[in-house]
Amino acid sequence: MILDAVDRQIIHILSIEPRASFRTIADVTGISDQTAARRYRRLCESAGLRVLGVPEGSRLGWTDWLVRLQTTPGGADSIAEALARRPDTRWVHLASGGTEIICTLQARTEEQRDALFLRGLPGSRRVVQISAHSILHNFTPGPWRQATRALSSEQLGKLPPPVRQDAPARGHLLAEDEPLLAELARDGRTSNAAIAGAIHWHESTVRRRIDELRRSGVLYFEVDIDNRVLGLDMQVLLWLSVEPARLEEAGNALAAHPVVPFAAATTGPANLVASAIFRDARHLYDYLTGELSALPGVSSVQTAPVIRTLKRTGSIR
Repeated sequence: MILDAVDRQIIHILSIEPRASFRTIADVTGISDQTAARRYRRLCESAGLRVLGVPEGSRLGWTDWLVRLQTTPGGADSIAEALARRPDTRWVHLASGGTEIICTLQARTEEQRDALFLRGLPGSRRVVQISAHSILHNFTPGPWRQATRALSSEQLGKLPPPVRQDAPARGHLLAEDEPLLAELARDGRTSNAAIAGAIHWHESTVRRRIDELRRSGVLYFEVDIDNRVLGLDMQVLLWLSVEPARLEEAGNALAAHPVVPFAAATTGPANLVASAIFRDARHLYDYLTGELSALPGVSSVQTAPVIRTLKRTGSIR
């Protein structure tokens, strides 16, 4: 599928307001409500577009981990598939020729973390090495720049203002929020009425609680699309070792690179991690020898090309 200008504008709108109505999308793009709905469904079916509600673990006292596993030849597939089925994993990649698994894990409690690190993975004879990196700071909390270049300033003015976060750094969830979050994790654009029917709330309660969670920073929405429809066929994970005194400077500079949708400071000798997306191997080479080489304080770089993604933002592929 090749994206045209209107497709890109729809993605840009959703990156700013993920639950924008089809009427709003139509008003901004200059198409009809029906065409907006049809375009959105086509993007979902042909371009892998998904909008998902995600709890912000850092606001809840949870810990996000990047886990790297080296396996014996032929042992990665079954372990990666098992990880993809876990509810606490969000991204699961096969990398480095198929003997390395890289995944993100969100641990709500120490018990949940230990169940995987101390009792789960070490028990597999096919796992030969494990390293776990706690994510300390996300340098790219907003939408990826590649997805936000389609709207004019006049079109942007037609969108509602971004949700204002007016709560302290630490938020909380209520037990009754779990079914709401489960619905938004399946489809972040599910209507308030449909969610209300599924979880037996009043529609006004659904609307109010989603607004409260967003304003508190506890809930945000990820917009995911198959990178190939953007003409980007190669994804690479970068592990950088940076002088601690220059980590903030390097992380901010890395986050500003157009090819980088995610960059974070982590624990471990590779204390700056990024996902980067390229057209091809030549594009990657030019980046490694150009923009990346100019980052301050970097002493080493490892590249791990992704050969297959089994799970994206909580959804098994």
